[in-house]
Amino acid sequence: MMKQYVASKKGGPFQLATAPYPTPGLDEVCIRSRAVGLNPLDWKNLYYGEMVKTWPEVFGIDAAGVVEVVGANVTALKAGDAVVSLAGHGGRAGAFQDVTTVPAHFASKKPTAWTFEQAASVPVLIVGGSSGVGSSAVQLLRLALPSATILTTNSPKHNAHVAGLGATTCIDRSNPKLVEAVKAASPDGKGVDAIIDAVAGAAGEPDLFDVLRKDGPRLYSQVFTGDKIAVPEGVVGTPVFGRMTFQTPGGMNAMSKLVDLVDEGTFKLPLQVQVVGKGLDGIGPGLEKLKAGVSGTKYVVSL
Repeated sequence: MMKQYVASKKGGPFQLATAPYPTPGLDEVCIRSRAVGLNPLDWKNLYYGEMVKTWPEVFGIDAAGVVEVVGANVTALKAGDAVVSLAGHGGRAGAFQDVTTVPAHFASKKPTAWTFEQAASVPVLIVGGSSGVGSSAVQLLRLALPSATILTTNSPKHNAHVAGLGATTCIDRSNPKLVEAVKAASPDGKGVDAIIDAVAGAAGEPDLFDVLRKDGPRLYSQVFTGDKIAVPEGVVGTPVFGRMTFQTPGGMNAMSKLVDLVDEGTFKLPLQVQVVGKGLDGIGPGLEKLKAGVSGTKYVVSL
């Protein structure tokens, strides 16, 4: 048997429950969690039920731990491997439990230089450049497009960090003339070809779409946050959820390749990590702390 941290109904409360030890499918692994990252989607699911089909539910998207059991078809991982993983997919419960079961390609060996807490924190104009997803996007874009102009919006206190990850120019997110500032920072003053919105910035600032150049492809990628955003006519909008990566060509290798980049020193930890609790009981208070607002920091609970 094992323990789960269960959201009993929409809005809570959380309760500790006992569940049978899981049996992995042929292509799955069972991971004993050592740390779980607290994701904004966790508290939004709790209060709004955006992605919840039935209650009660076990949340948790980001995790790190040690493999205990592997399915018959799994060859890349074995019992005893320290791993970083996504969780909560295909009817399986999320990471807020002692042992989490995930598809094997959702997990990869943990970077040797990272603690379990750091591993559980690991996501053009990038809106929210100092967020976990935004900071990761800056690095990956710089690797893919070495000469690209990468602009970000973020709090000025994070400028040095975001620029160090590869941003060309950081723009104050609270600038009352944000559109003008972005255009001025673009190569020809006409704006950008694409927006990656990591924090649903366009939900509260629809004028943000005006930074797209009139003669460009006018692309808008919204990282899924549960917020509803009206994409104007003439803009190609694409909602993005992390697991969609696995559906792209080569995507099944995404987790292992990211770890390779970390071990090579090419990809840096996108955010500083703060441990806000220990044990499953620390998750609820941690989510309330996250809901209250945080910038440039990933909250993690050690297990």
